[in-house]
Amino acid sequence: LPAILGLEAAGIVESVGTAVTRFQPGDRVAYPNVPGSYAEYNCIPEERLVPVPDGLSLELAAASMLQGLTGHALTHSTYPVDANSQVLIHAAAGGAGQLLVQLCKMKGARVIGTVSTQAKANIAKQAGADDIIFYNDVDFVAETRSLTDGVGVDVIYDSVGKTTFEPGLSALRPRGTMVLFGNASGAPDPVNPALLMQKGSLFLTRPILFDYIATREELEQRCSDLFGWLENGDISIRIDRTLPLADAATAHRLLESRQTAGKLLLKP
Repeated sequence: LPAILGLEAAGIVESVGTAVTRFQPGDRVAYPNVPGSYAEYNCIPEERLVPVPDGLSLELAAASMLQGLTGHALTHSTYPVDANSQVLIHAAAGGAGQLLVQLCKMKGARVIGTVSTQAKANIAKQAGADDIIFYNDVDFVAETRSLTDGVGVDVIYDSVGKTTFEPGLSALRPRGTMVLFGNASGAPDPVNPALLMQKGSLFLTRPILFDYIATREELEQRCSDLFGWLENGDISIRIDRTLPLADAATAHRLLESRQTAGKLLLKP
């Protein structure tokens, strides 16, 4: 401390260093996974910047960085979803959840989403979810097994963590994959690896985006795909609201109270 929060943004290049070759003042750019985005200006290494196409707004570019790239990595690399996949996505109406639903449907998968309210169910359905589970009202494990004729799903994308992780292992088919990528309800308790064997020789992974955009080539490829899908209307990003940068504390309170469905943007 002191430190500036924020790991993703989009904007206009103001000036460049003498060794910069990829960008020039006036270029529209975006970046993920670089600290300090809660600011009017930030100094970014050029290898971590990507150009924003003319047909895409800076707001959508900013909103797509962390969650969009995470969704791309999870569905294309962590567990490559295909048309035969049955997928369970927790918090399917959240920003990451909506993108995961859309990306899985693009690949032809069957998607089951968990939500807490009817309003959020409507959002998840609009994103393309085939089936909805109200996790406050029913046992999501039993419901998932019922929806899959007792087999279980191929993969679970879990951003919730503590309250859903261990029960979710029982909703997977034998040799299914648990992708734990968030801890919204807190970090899960430690798990004995033998439990994965007992539940059906399961696979468990805890990915982080940085390792999936570690090279310039991978960052460019994922961003190119993502921006292209957004421009073509193949996927959409729901922006819940835009607040002034000075109201960052309000944005955090909204997130903590779970009063949002989609991305919150801060604008200087």
